[in-house]
Amino acid sequence: MSNGIEVLVKRFAADLPWPAYAHSGDAGMDLYATHDAVIPPSGGRVTVGTGLAIALPAGFVGLVHPRSGLAARHGVTVLNAPGTVDAGYRGEIKVTLLNTDPVEPFTVRRGDRIAQLVIQEFIRARLVEVERLPGSARGVGGFGSTGGAGALGQDWLSEDGAAGARSGEE
Repeated sequence: MSNGIEVLVKRFAADLPWPAYAHSGDAGMDLYATHDAVIPPSGGRVTVGTGLAIALPAGFVGLVHPRSGLAARHGVTVLNAPGTVDAGYRGEIKVTLLNTDPVEPFTVRRGDRIAQLVIQEFIRARLVEVERLPGSARGVGGFGSTGGAGALGQDWLSEDGAAGARSGEE
């Protein structure tokens, strides 16, 4: 196991806990709210600061993930999960929280754990335009094509893989 990479951190709220991994081997470190906020129910959203800015090495990205406990207990998640913190970004990491509970608002308090930050190495793709893609075992199957509840079935896709009418529907 490696010792990890060095990430430079600027703190805007020194009284908040330092981001840390809860357990040995965890991928995500907790991010904390810098201010109180109330997230309305039924799709209400609020952007909350974390009091941190980071400088990642080239070839790395920070991914902001929801906390499973907030999602399971309160229906609160990260709206654009995972949020992306590019290596060149130097501003404060902010998290847009979404309340999916149909009735109850959710209150965030300063210092609450609101998300997790995962630092990950990535490879940049070099896109090559072609007239036709090579075949594969899966082909154009998607949108439930492997089964399960509400599977759409292959007949829902046109020859080129675009969405189209299902068999018997016009």
